Amino acid sequence: MPHDDAPSEEGPTKLVIRNIGLILSGKLEEPIYDGDCIIAENGKIVAWGAEADLDTEGATTTVDAMGCTVAPGLIDSHIHPVVGDYTPRQQQLHWIDSTLHGGVTTLISAGEVHMPGRPKDIVGLKAMAIAAQRWYDNFRPSGMKVHAGAPVIEHGMVEEDFKDLAEAGVKLLGEVGLGTVKDGKTAKEMVGWARKYGIQSTIHTGGPSIPGSGLIDADMVLETGTDVIGHINGGHTALPDDQITCLCESCTAGLEIVHNGNERAALLTLNTARELGCLDRVILGTDGPAGSGVQPLGIMRMVAMLSSLGNIAAEQAFCFATGNTTRQRELDTGMIEEGLCADFVLMDQAQHAPGKTLLESVQLGNLPGVGMTIIDGKVTSGRSRNTPPAGRIPKVV
Repeated sequence: MPHDDAPSEEGPTKLVIRNIGLILSGKLEEPIYDGDCIIAENGKIVAWGAEADLDTEGATTTVDAMGCTVAPGLIDSHIHPVVGDYTPRQQQLHWIDSTLHGGVTTLISAGEVHMPGRPKDIVGLKAMAIAAQRWYDNFRPSGMKVHAGAPVIEHGMVEEDFKDLAEAGVKLLGEVGLGTVKDGKTAKEMVGWARKYGIQSTIHTGGPSIPGSGLIDADMVLETGTDVIGHINGGHTALPDDQITCLCESCTAGLEIVHNGNERAALLTLNTARELGCLDRVILGTDGPAGSGVQPLGIMRMVAMLSSLGNIAAEQAFCFATGNTTRQRELDTGMIEEGLCADFVLMDQAQHAPGKTLLESVQLGNLPGVGMTIIDGKVTSGRSRNTPPAGRIPKVV
C-alpha cells in the first residue's frame, strides 16, 4: 500500500460488507453480534445485521467477505513512533505499513523517545510534541491512524506548559519515568495538571528499558496515579508478582499488557484481573519499536497468547485489542457501534491451522490470516504479506 496522506473522498460514500461469516463487536459484554452484513456511510458505521434487513442500495464500495470474520481494526495502545513510517531505533522503513498488515488500524504513542537528539529542555520538548501531533495528523502512513505527540515530562515543567500543550492539540503524555521526573510527588502533580487539561497519562512500569530510564515500582505507580499502567508486565523487566497483584487490586487504571514484556507476568495480570472481575481494564500494546525490534503481528500474537495460555475465549481476547482500548483511551474506533469509525480487519482461519473455526484456532494459540483492512470505510490493504495465508480472502466486488 502506498504511503499516502490522510485519505480524502469526494462526495458521499457508502460501504457495504456482505457475506460475513462472523461479526466480532469489540465489546466484552457482547463480543459476538448476529448478522452477515455491515453498512458504513462517509466513513462511519450506520448499521449491521442480516443483509436482508439492511439498506444496501447505492453502495460506492461493496466488499464480499467470502464468509470471513469481521472485527474492529485492532489498536496498539503502546508504540514509540518518530516520524513518518521510519524508526531510527531499528533503522527500519515502513514498519507502520507492516503493522497494518497485522490487522492494526490505530496506533497510540507512549512518547517519541527514540528521536535522535530528543530535546529535554521545556521549549524543545513542547515543540517536538506539538510537531509530532501535527505530522501524524497531516500524514497517515498507508492510511493508519497514529495518535502521537506524547511529551515525556521533565523537571522544570509548570502548569502553564500543560495548558499550552493541550491548546495546541496534544492529548497524551509519554511514559512517566522516561524523563528526569522519577519521584512520585512531582509526577503526581504533573499528571494532575495534564488531566486538568484533558491530556491522558501513562507510566513506565518495571525495570529500566534503555539507558536513562529507571525502576518504577508499584509505590510510585500508585502515587503518580496515571490513567494507564504502561506495560504492567514489564518493558522489558517486570515487577515482582506481589507488586503486579497490588497494582491490579489498588487502582482503577488501565492494565496495559505488551508484547515486549514478560509473558508470565502478562498471564499473572490477566488472571488477577479475571479474579477481580475487571477484565474490562485489560488493554494491549507492543511497546515497539524498541530493543526487541518491531512486531507487525505483535497485537495478534498477544490475542492468541492470552487466549490460549490464559484460558480466555478468543472473542473476548480480541476485545482487549479493540473495545477495551477504545473505552480506556476515549477513541472513536474499536467497536462495531453506530457513529464510530468504519475501521475493520477481515480475517479467516489460517490455512491448515488446527481448530474447526477461527475462534477455536486462535484459542489453540494460532494466528488468523488477515485478508483485508478498512479504515474510515476505505480499503487500505488486501491479503496480508505477514500473517499466515487465510483460508478465505475477501474481495472488492
